[in-house]
Amino acid sequence: MQQRKITLDENQIPRQWLNIIPYLKNPPAPYLNPQTLEPASPEDMAVIFPEALLQQEMSTDPWIDIPDPVLDFLSIWRPTPLVRAYGLEKALNTPAKIYYKNESLSPAGSHKPNTAIAQAYYNKMAGVKRMTTETGAGQWGCALSLCCNHFDLECKVYMVKVSSQQKPHRLTMMRIWGASVTPSPSDETEAGRSILAQDPDSPGSLGIAISEAVEDAAKRDDTKYGLGSVLNHVLLHQTIIGLEAMKQLEQIEIEPDVVIGCVGGGSNFAGLAFPFCVEKSAGKDIQIIAVEPTACPTMTKGVLTYDFGDTAKMTPLMRMHTLGHDFIPPGIHAGGLRYHGVGPLISCAIEEGLVEPRSVPQTSIFNAAITFARSEGIVPAPEASHAVAAVVDEAIKAREEGKEKTILFNFCGHGHFDMTAYESYFGGKLIDYEYPEEKVKEALARLPKLA
Repeated sequence: MQQRKITLDENQIPRQWLNIIPYLKNPPAPYLNPQTLEPASPEDMAVIFPEALLQQEMSTDPWIDIPDPVLDFLSIWRPTPLVRAYGLEKALNTPAKIYYKNESLSPAGSHKPNTAIAQAYYNKMAGVKRMTTETGAGQWGCALSLCCNHFDLECKVYMVKVSSQQKPHRLTMMRIWGASVTPSPSDETEAGRSILAQDPDSPGSLGIAISEAVEDAAKRDDTKYGLGSVLNHVLLHQTIIGLEAMKQLEQIEIEPDVVIGCVGGGSNFAGLAFPFCVEKSAGKDIQIIAVEPTACPTMTKGVLTYDFGDTAKMTPLMRMHTLGHDFIPPGIHAGGLRYHGVGPLISCAIEEGLVEPRSVPQTSIFNAAITFARSEGIVPAPEASHAVAAVVDEAIKAREEGKEKTILFNFCGHGHFDMTAYESYFGGKLIDYEYPEEKVKEALARLPKLA
């Protein structure tokens, strides 16, 4: 029988997170205070984040210890298996070896609890009683709800309205773990009311939902904000994925030629890819591909500049690839990838040539998802299907070129709550939407003006 899963014992869970910042040729640009446009200090951000997370956000230490209570919770599902996709290889008739890190095995069904449990822990240690957050597809909202429940913290989630309509069972899942969930934009915050005044039928966006969650947290002394992607400390916590994958590949004496992950804000991609980016920066020949929707082409059509992380301009300005903070993407089914910006560290990695961005259309990702589900048995989330689509393209390329190569990708979440998306696919209702260049230019024209 072929060995399909490469596993690790629980005592092999990495004890430290990897910080990519010391390995970059150029350090990331500082965040800017939204009022003064001067570099933001820890005090500026302390309104919404506890000190421990701010220290991680600005750290230049290459390794940061994972606290024991966090490791204890992670051991519920970690280490996750590295799986050889024999069925997909056969379906594609490719000489490529395909491996995926199965992050869908967490209680929330995705990679998101890797950072949610760390954020909940540090907030609990700081005496915080309540956390707010936003969520697109609902995976992050579920993860933080799960982890706040573990540490007896209240959790308030602002869920992008179109996603709450597409994925109502994710909303129910959050409530099972004790969270209060509000579709965004809402009339509960000034940011939400402002958007509704302009467009009562607004489908919402991650930028809007972030504004509501940040405003909520900033107004209460007992509350802090948790972010599921983009920021340095979030990407840091996810590197446990790639560090495990490296140990597993070492067991079978294989090194990847291609590493692939989907990108919205960048957390699951960075989690797998950053340890390999460090190797690539040291001279190893690895192709690292970051995949996004053509409907929300942040990396492939956006510009690298300072922008707000939210629509209401409440967050610090970050230097990142962006489509503009008031960009409202179409209601594609990959709700977790509908974000106007990307993690500043991923932008740095692109700028230094470590990462290659790529966009794929919606029908292609569902075609790939069906191929994966029928050959491997697991239904991918639409977000994960972007990575699968790139894997399919690379495997076919290997077949056409007659080259053997090893492809590694992050299977960041299952699609058990995405059946309406698959129903639309089978009903021929999905369309490919490529965001018009003129619309991108309109959004970029409203970027903040810096002296």
